[in-house]
Amino acid sequence: MSTGLIQPKLIIHGGAGSSLKGKAGADAVRRSLYTVITEVYELLLAGTDAKSAVIRGCQLLEDDPRFNAGTGSVLQSDGQIRMSASLMDGTQQRFSGVINVSRVKNPIELAEFLQTSDDRVLSDMGALELMRELQLPYYDPLTKIRLQEWILEREGNFDKAMAGVVAERELVSEAGRGTIGVVVLDSHGRLATGTSTGGKGFERIGRVSDSAMPAGNYADAHAAISCTGIGEDIIEECLAARIVIRVTDGMPLLKAFECSFQEAQSRKRDFGAIGIAADGTIAWGKTSEVLLAAYHDGEKMGDTLEMGPGTQTQCRVSRL
Repeated sequence: MSTGLIQPKLIIHGGAGSSLKGKAGADAVRRSLYTVITEVYELLLAGTDAKSAVIRGCQLLEDDPRFNAGTGSVLQSDGQIRMSASLMDGTQQRFSGVINVSRVKNPIELAEFLQTSDDRVLSDMGALELMRELQLPYYDPLTKIRLQEWILEREGNFDKAMAGVVAERELVSEAGRGTIGVVVLDSHGRLATGTSTGGKGFERIGRVSDSAMPAGNYADAHAAISCTGIGEDIIEECLAARIVIRVTDGMPLLKAFECSFQEAQSRKRDFGAIGIAADGTIAWGKTSEVLLAAYHDGEKMGDTLEMGPGTQTQCRVSRL
């Protein structure tokens, strides 16, 4: 007798930006991404629901100092770290998030709590009060390399638009966009997505990231999307919600990516996105040089690290 269960799907990203420096750089990022994929997919096979799997994946990526979220977040122009994160349950079509929160290890945990709150998006002071309410310990996410990066930019009066996407100088050149994201389709067909970031680095105090908006993180019962790249570009395209709505209206996921990225290319946008549809299709796309993403389609793991330059959209279709 059929159990009614399907093969789970999973895709994650660790940012988008300029080219990784050689095979060693790609291999180092790949190891980090595959470690997360392996743990989260095992949870999905054991029956973990989509939202819980997304939260765990985001925690693991936030805890990896290589990526710009949680530990390893970039510093803003005043030398402070302010992080943003959001979580969306596609089954309930419920969004929650925090904006510019400091002194917390895993911003995604605050977004998790807000899923059941009447007030589902909190900014800096509200998020700080929530931390106190939950009795979460204060945590300093600063790493030595991010501090050194900020000091060097201060000497140059912050002439760069943003910090490095990966917190290792030997892996990636300076111009990059760092965000982490997780998208899941669980064994019961439920979709969820989470996105977390330290921002773009060196930005004006109070700047708000797309990662805490439906523009950068969105899901319903038909598709789920997480974005990375230039937040302002993602917001102006309302990229995540645009792709999801197209799928909801009947467009295949890959076609929704293709249409959305073609439109964005004409406006010279700079970003990437990952997503899963309810039919099990996994898709990704980028206008940046590289997209640091990896996936598990139920049969094997794969990644996007060796995609060529320029705008591209691809998908992976496998059995449910």
